Amino acid sequence: MPISVPKADSLKELFNLKGKVVVVTGASGPKGMGIEAARGCAEMGADVAITYASRAEGGEKNAKELAETYGIKAKAYKCQVDKYESCEQLVKDVIAEFGKIDAFIANAGATADSGVLDGSVEAWNHVVQVDLNGTFHCAKAVGHHFKERGSGSLVITASMSGHVANFPQEQTSYNVAKAGCIHMARSLANEWRDFARVNSISPGYIDTGLSDFVPQETQKLWHSMIPMGRDGQAKELKGAYVYFASDASTYTTGSDLVIDGGYTTR
Repeated sequence: MPISVPKADSLKELFNLKGKVVVVTGASGPKGMGIEAARGCAEMGADVAITYASRAEGGEKNAKELAETYGIKAKAYKCQVDKYESCEQLVKDVIAEFGKIDAFIANAGATADSGVLDGSVEAWNHVVQVDLNGTFHCAKAVGHHFKERGSGSLVITASMSGHVANFPQEQTSYNVAKAGCIHMARSLANEWRDFARVNSISPGYIDTGLSDFVPQETQKLWHSMIPMGRDGQAKELKGAYVYFASDASTYTTGSDLVIDGGYTTR
């Protein structure tokens, strides 16, 4: 059965997520892409399940804030995406608590701090295991549920680094993993064509606090390479996540949305 056309006509209704359940992995930070994606979905009425890997306090705090601010149901779960069993358990737990999953935002990730020659084999394996295999684990775990229900939307956080090699920092493992995420979304869109949509978002330099340790000189160089001349704010990605999670994008699958201030145009 092909994915059906939504009954609603008005854009407000198409973007409305009331009655839907959205899972967002990697949403324990105070201003990261994960929590902003969760805020966007909650703002549009969705109940949300968010995950943390190690920052339990941050996850619980964010869930409480989401529930209080938007009047929706929110719960934080521990999930280590590099282990399939953890993702499988997450899906089971969310379905037991919320009844279903309508959209799954696979956002949890790890950054690289070395190139191929100066980094260890373990460093490479860690980044690929979290960023690429972790996304696969999430997809496989929730995909069975989507197939059973005959509907669902998987949104993968990729990166502009899946399109280009960043400069001056060496991070080949990350670039390769994110390129894999983009093609995973395309390939899964085809594989799951009868029951679910799969898309990816490729952000550029987003001020999430993760790059605070980077020297000012390097950050200045980054900004000089971005046509818009600045980092993005995570809230500037909210609309994209909501679009892909909602019925506003029912004919959109296998697509990658680059949100990078123009970085990849040069």
